Amino acid sequence: MDRNAAKFIQLCQLFNISFDYFIRTTEEKHANFVREVFKKIYEKGEIYKGIYRGLYCPLCEEFKGEEDLIDGKCPEHGVEVEYLEEENYFFRLSKYQTKILELLEKNFIIPEKRKHEVLERVRRGLKDISITRPNLTWGIKAPVNEEHTIYVWVDALFNYISAIYPENLKYWPADVHLIGKGINWFHSVLWPALLLAAGFELPKKIVVHGYLNIEGKKISKSAGNFIDPFELAQKYEVDSIRYFFLRNFPMFEDGDFREELLRERNNTELVANIGNFVYRVLSFTFTKFDGKVPQPQELNEEDQRLVGEINQIPKLVGEEIEGFRLNRALEKINEFAISCNQYFQAKRPWKTLDPNSIYLGMNAVRSLAILLAPFTPSSSQKLWRQLNLKGSIQEEGWDSASELRIFPGHIINRPEPLFKKL
Repeated sequence: MDRNAAKFIQLCQLFNISFDYFIRTTEEKHANFVREVFKKIYEKGEIYKGIYRGLYCPLCEEFKGEEDLIDGKCPEHGVEVEYLEEENYFFRLSKYQTKILELLEKNFIIPEKRKHEVLERVRRGLKDISITRPNLTWGIKAPVNEEHTIYVWVDALFNYISAIYPENLKYWPADVHLIGKGINWFHSVLWPALLLAAGFELPKKIVVHGYLNIEGKKISKSAGNFIDPFELAQKYEVDSIRYFFLRNFPMFEDGDFREELLRERNNTELVANIGNFVYRVLSFTFTKFDGKVPQPQELNEEDQRLVGEINQIPKLVGEEIEGFRLNRALEKINEFAISCNQYFQAKRPWKTLDPNSIYLGMNAVRSLAILLAPFTPSSSQKLWRQLNLKGSIQEEGWDSASELRIFPGHIINRPEPLFKKL
């Protein structure tokens, strides 16, 4: 476990993914919190002892109903389920049927497709759920009976709050709870019911993403097909990998990974479109204007059109991000870069030495740096340095991408190609 936890931290660092606090559910702080909450719910009468008889998937770590199975197997993992009969403690999930239905019928789950999947199952009726297993050697022991271990899907869910309890509880409830579709039921039904029983507020939204497949097949530990992210990062630039996954996979659908698609997306968009425009503007300014942004003349209709696009593009991209349509956000950025390339080509500064095309082109490059920062942070910061702009691009306000903030007389640094062709 220590080795795997270290790998996750290393992976985040490698792919420029930041976090405030890395929590493990083996921490004593978490275990103490789970025991405290379990006892609180038990003392309210929401947990009771009983005998469970049913079918259990060891990979889901979940009991299944006959109606959930496909040919007697777990639909998620395709493995045979086990029949178990044992003493358990149960949570009165059935008591929360009405409240959960009311919650789900609102805009609690995004997208609609995942909302209706859960609604259909809840409408069939919620049953009390077993939340302990006897005689396990691992896990958190139930405070009311040390011979029982708390069910992993109760233990793990409360880690969202144990991470910030009590000193940073102001950050709860979460604005957005992002999960994969395979664990939608636990987060959209069991989790809200447990929170209600324990007296905590509910997250504001559950956003459910699809699966990443490899050549049409679901990634599976048991099947042995997977993508090694460390290996991938040795072959390709990290920003190219980040860009590919965010661009190629709509948030709410399954996506298919193939390396040739990664190379194609890198070469056609990052290199030939975005990178091409950036390098043309910067290199032409560096060689023909000694790296100094010229004083613009009166803007003509073509210039005004580009100014209008610079003014609008942060809003258009921001709306897609707010709607969790990250692939479409990158599509908007690409369309903007195409338009910028067309503008630069039409102005032909290599023949006319038109100062407006350099002045506006430089500001369009600055806008692109800000817009791309959430997706390609390293490349955006590299571009920020080439533009000779101060500080970290991550500190730059998003809305400032709509403004012309590179002024006449500003001197840029020596440009370099932003992305490499694969």
